[in-house]
Amino acid sequence: MLMPKAPPPADELFRGVAEILPRQELNERLASGAKLRIKVGFDPTAPDLHLGHTVLINKMRQFQEQGHAVIFLIGDFTGLIGDPSGNRATRAPLSAEQIQQNAATYRQQVGKILDLEKTIIEFNSTWMNELGAAGLVHLAARHTVARMLERDDFTKRYSGGEPIAIHEFLYPLVQGYDSVALKADVELGGTDQKFNLLVGRELQKQYGQAQQVVMTMPLLEGLDGVHKMSKSLANHIGITEAADEMFGKIMSVSDELMWRYFELLSFKSNADIAALKKKVGGGMNPRDVKFSLAEEIVARFHTNSAAARAKQNFINQFSKGGMPQDMPRVELAAEENGLLIANLLKQAKLVESTTEANRMIKSGAVRMDGEKISDCRLLLKVGAEHVYQVGKRRYARVRFG
Repeated sequence: MLMPKAPPPADELFRGVAEILPRQELNERLASGAKLRIKVGFDPTAPDLHLGHTVLINKMRQFQEQGHAVIFLIGDFTGLIGDPSGNRATRAPLSAEQIQQNAATYRQQVGKILDLEKTIIEFNSTWMNELGAAGLVHLAARHTVARMLERDDFTKRYSGGEPIAIHEFLYPLVQGYDSVALKADVELGGTDQKFNLLVGRELQKQYGQAQQVVMTMPLLEGLDGVHKMSKSLANHIGITEAADEMFGKIMSVSDELMWRYFELLSFKSNADIAALKKKVGGGMNPRDVKFSLAEEIVARFHTNSAAARAKQNFINQFSKGGMPQDMPRVELAAEENGLLIANLLKQAKLVESTTEANRMIKSGAVRMDGEKISDCRLLLKVGAEHVYQVGKRRYARVRFG
């Protein structure tokens, strides 16, 4: 894990922040030297995090470096409800088994950014199960339907005649009660979470606690440069992806969006980023600056040597027209009648499914030994060994038989 030698200055703490409510209150708490409790909640709705999630985790890291207590809250209870934020329809809640499986991977992943020895990891089922049905009813009595309908997404769905399930109203209340249970001083969240964060502030007041400061962070645009990063939109960069894949995706980001990624994802100082902008303005190739961003992020989630290899592979592939030097070698077991190309690509982990394989073949994105494959019914014979490529960055040398 890459940890700087000294805490960042105060202006770094506010870098990239969309809104602080109320800002003066946070300034006063920081100036007092008090050690604050910083809360961030994540519902384990998927097993892997992507770089969009790390915008908040990076901010947690900055607070941690300044000596504050950061609380990584896994919403195993709220995950059963399903966060309605930004949705035009009721989100299907996950099963308890799915939530536990996904939550199990989070600790290892956030350890790439946070110091786990200094990180408080909590599950909100701890206090919500104790609260019970009667307690949940009493909690619901602290908010009105009119206040809930002040939420922009609820308002749009209600006025548009789209259904809102009763359990969706519980989500902001439970998230707010988490702040009461944890006695949070600051809660971080995306801009789409502002309503929920303010509910937490209000509930703390009703429970006689000091109210938390709300700090919102912008939603990171995905590779398309338009929509927020999301696995469902296939515009994401997963933090568990292979080094070459991660490096190549970062290099595909537009030169304009690159600076947004620097601001929200890089651990370089404001001064260092300003210096890079000045160099580009003076004629430096933006690609070379993007190299530094890609290397930094790949090293964070892999190793420095993996980042260096990924960079060289990228240069070999795109600058010299070559192939990656360290592509994986895969041995597949023989099958009596041979192996369809789609099945081979899936078993070699070049695609996630045969459906994706067939789609990529039809779009002309699959090659064997450099030659484009167009037949989804291609049957590979036992004993064959070839180099397969899917898209621009996925390679494997596969032997079948």
